[in-house]
Amino acid sequence: MTVSRVINNTGRISEKTRLKVQKVMEELHYVPNATARSLVLQRTMTLSLLITDITNPFYTTVARGAEDAARENGYKLLLGNSDESVDKEREYIDTVLSTRVDGVLITPSGDRSRPHLETLARHGIPFVILDREVPGIACDCVLGDSVGGARKLVDYLIGLGHRRIALVNGSPEVSTARDRLAGYRQALAERGIGFAPAYVMESNYRPQDAEAAAERLQSLSPSPTAVFAANNLLALSLLQSLRKRGIGVPEELSIVTFDDFGYMSVLDPFFTLVAQPAYEFGRQGISLLIERIENRDAPPRRIVLPNELTTGRSVRPAAPSA
Repeated sequence: MTVSRVINNTGRISEKTRLKVQKVMEELHYVPNATARSLVLQRTMTLSLLITDITNPFYTTVARGAEDAARENGYKLLLGNSDESVDKEREYIDTVLSTRVDGVLITPSGDRSRPHLETLARHGIPFVILDREVPGIACDCVLGDSVGGARKLVDYLIGLGHRRIALVNGSPEVSTARDRLAGYRQALAERGIGFAPAYVMESNYRPQDAEAAAERLQSLSPSPTAVFAANNLLALSLLQSLRKRGIGVPEELSIVTFDDFGYMSVLDPFFTLVAQPAYEFGRQGISLLIERIENRDAPPRRIVLPNELTTGRSVRPAAPSA
């Protein structure tokens, strides 16, 4: 009982006894049994963060913000990476259920994630959706302004004289892809430019899709003078594919994108992009999750974080004849 009071910082105990117990714990390298404590407290003080691509600097920074917020509130954070795969996501959800975490902060792989979220709800595990929404799921969420950001990027290109603007987008099963397409179309319509379906290419937000997009761009007639890549890794891979084909950026084709490249953007701000506050996505997501754990009956909250247009060298004005 004395040792338990020292570990949990509860009950009346003299400072002398406390120090003596702590000294013995250090000598024995004693680590409390977290499983046993969780059974007593009905909490594991562990949260799960499930994202879609840890290699993407956006999600790397999200994870940093989430971990910092979790630690500040006495929680540990377990990280999972779904690789935009609904099957891999299901495996992580099963792991979450078996480890009895207190809550989950999740970026869904797409609309097909709905059964996974419903599974969490059935098991009474609080969750917060990050970056993407799923139709039919009413829950706390932290999102970016994908519609507004897309409008900023496309309007910036139009302001530089571009009229033939292609879009290399994500899957229509992902809410951010739908929103970025909506913003793209709105910007064109506001400037009196017709929407050309042939200029829109779908992918899975994965770099390997860029090669097919580059080939498709080369086949378009009339050829586009600019392209909006719907996320940063797509933009980087598209740039590499175009250069491999001898197409200069921005000399022959301008590129804009969503999300920056972490330290790479500081060292070489090449891309014109809309930067989202990735660290705040993680911090605010964890804050919402902890609030949900402590008050499960509160109405769902929806936070939309602003973004900022940053100009780089990947864009140049369109030629007068374009």
